[in-house]
Amino acid sequence: MHWCKKRGRCEKTVKQIVSALQNKGVIKDGKPEYQIQNVVASANLYAEVNLESLALLLENVLYEPEQFPGLIYRMDDPKVVLLIFSSGKMVCTGAKKEEDVRIAVEKIYKRLLDLGVLKPKS
Repeated sequence: MHWCKKRGRCEKTVKQIVSALQNKGVIKDGKPEYQIQNVVASANLYAEVNLESLALLLENVLYEPEQFPGLIYRMDDPKVVLLIFSSGKMVCTGAKKEEDVRIAVEKIYKRLLDLGVLKPKS
Protein backbone atom coordinates (compact mmCIF):
# COMPACT_ATOMS: atom_id res chain seq x y z
CA MET A 1 0.00 0.00 0.00
CA HIS A 2 2.12 2.83 -1.28
CA TRP A 3 -0.21 5.46 0.15
CA CYS A 4 0.00 4.40 3.81
CA LYS A 5 1.57 7.16 5.87
CA LYS A 6 1.45 5.62 9.36
CA ARG A 7 2.24 2.07 10.46
CA GLY A 8 -0.92 1.81 12.60
CA ARG A 9 -3.10 2.90 9.69
CA CYS A 10 -1.47 0.28 7.45
CA GLU A 11 -2.14 -2.46 10.01
CA LYS A 12 -5.78 -1.41 10.33
CA THR A 13 -6.23 -1.31 6.54
CA VAL A 14 -4.68 -4.77 6.08
CA LYS A 15 -7.04 -6.17 8.73
CA GLN A 16 -10.05 -4.54 7.03
CA ILE A 17 -9.08 -5.95 3.64
CA VAL A 18 -8.51 -9.45 5.05
CA SER A 19 -11.82 -9.30 6.91
CA ALA A 20 -13.68 -8.26 3.76
CA LEU A 21 -12.06 -11.07 1.77
CA GLN A 22 -12.91 -13.59 4.50
CA ASN A 23 -16.54 -12.40 4.57
CA LYS A 24 -16.77 -12.96 0.80
CA GLY A 25 -15.22 -16.41 1.13
CA VAL A 26 -12.23 -15.45 -0.99
CA ILE A 27 -9.78 -16.48 1.72
CA LYS A 28 -10.03 -18.67 4.78
CA ASP A 29 -9.36 -17.54 8.32
CA GLY A 30 -5.81 -16.57 9.07
CA LYS A 31 -3.67 -13.82 10.42
CA PRO A 32 -2.55 -11.33 7.77
CA GLU A 33 1.17 -10.90 7.27
CA TYR A 34 2.81 -7.80 5.94
CA GLN A 35 6.15 -6.08 6.01
CA ILE A 36 7.36 -2.59 5.31
CA GLN A 37 9.42 -2.59 2.12
CA ASN A 38 10.07 1.05 1.37
CA VAL A 39 9.84 4.17 3.51
CA VAL A 40 9.88 7.37 1.45
CA ALA A 41 10.45 10.75 3.06
CA SER A 42 11.28 14.30 2.07
CA ALA A 43 13.65 16.68 3.80
CA ASN A 44 14.76 20.29 3.48
CA LEU A 45 18.32 21.39 4.25
CA TYR A 46 17.36 25.09 4.09
CA ALA A 47 20.50 25.74 2.05
CA GLU A 48 21.44 25.63 -1.61
CA VAL A 49 23.52 22.66 -2.74
CA ASN A 50 26.22 22.95 -5.40
CA LEU A 51 25.37 19.76 -7.27
CA GLU A 52 28.18 20.11 -9.82
CA SER A 53 30.81 20.13 -7.07
CA LEU A 54 29.03 17.42 -5.12
CA ALA A 55 28.99 15.14 -8.16
CA LEU A 56 32.79 15.39 -8.33
CA LEU A 57 33.43 15.02 -4.59
CA LEU A 58 31.04 12.24 -3.63
CA GLU A 59 31.13 8.60 -4.74
CA ASN A 60 28.11 6.51 -5.75
CA VAL A 61 26.36 9.42 -7.44
CA LEU A 62 24.59 9.95 -10.72
CA TYR A 63 24.16 13.51 -11.90
CA GLU A 64 22.91 14.22 -15.39
CA PRO A 65 21.15 17.61 -15.25
CA GLU A 66 19.95 17.27 -18.85
CA GLN A 67 17.99 14.17 -17.83
CA PHE A 68 16.97 14.92 -14.22
CA PRO A 69 17.46 18.07 -12.10
CA GLY A 70 18.61 16.25 -8.98
CA LEU A 71 21.69 14.32 -7.97
CA ILE A 72 21.07 10.66 -7.15
CA TYR A 73 23.18 9.40 -4.27
CA ARG A 74 23.22 5.75 -3.25
CA MET A 75 24.16 5.54 0.42
CA ASP A 76 25.50 2.23 1.72
CA ASP A 77 24.73 2.61 5.42
CA PRO A 78 21.85 2.90 5.87
CA LYS A 79 21.04 1.48 2.46
CA VAL A 80 18.93 4.26 0.92
CA VAL A 81 18.82 6.40 -2.20
CA LEU A 82 18.79 10.17 -1.79
CA LEU A 83 17.58 12.51 -4.50
CA ILE A 84 19.30 15.80 -3.72
CA PHE A 85 18.21 19.02 -5.42
CA SER A 86 20.07 22.33 -5.70
CA SER A 87 17.28 23.97 -3.68
CA GLY A 88 18.33 21.92 -0.66
CA LYS A 89 15.30 19.69 -0.83
CA MET A 90 15.79 15.93 -0.76
CA VAL A 91 13.80 12.75 -1.15
CA CYS A 92 14.94 9.62 0.66
CA THR A 93 13.74 6.28 -0.72
CA GLY A 94 14.41 2.64 0.01
CA ALA A 95 14.57 2.89 3.80
CA LYS A 96 13.21 -0.07 5.74
CA LYS A 97 12.26 2.02 8.79
CA GLU A 98 11.85 5.66 9.76
CA GLU A 99 15.03 5.56 11.83
CA ASP A 100 17.02 4.82 8.65
CA VAL A 101 15.66 8.02 7.10
CA ARG A 102 16.70 10.09 10.13
CA ILE A 103 20.19 8.58 10.13
CA ALA A 104 20.60 9.05 6.36
CA VAL A 105 19.53 12.71 6.41
CA GLU A 106 21.78 13.54 9.36
CA LYS A 107 24.68 11.69 7.75
CA ILE A 108 24.38 13.37 4.33
CA TYR A 109 23.89 16.81 5.92
CA LYS A 110 27.14 16.44 7.87
CA ARG A 111 28.90 15.17 4.73
CA LEU A 112 27.65 18.11 2.65
CA LEU A 113 28.88 20.53 5.32
CA ASP A 114 32.29 18.81 5.41
CA LEU A 115 32.55 18.99 1.60
CA GLY A 116 31.64 22.69 1.58
CA VAL A 117 28.86 22.36 -0.99
CA LEU A 118 26.12 24.04 1.07
CA LYS A 119 25.34 27.74 0.74
CA PRO A 120 22.88 29.31 3.21
CA LYS A 121 19.80 30.71 1.51
CA SER A 122 19.56 34.48 1.59
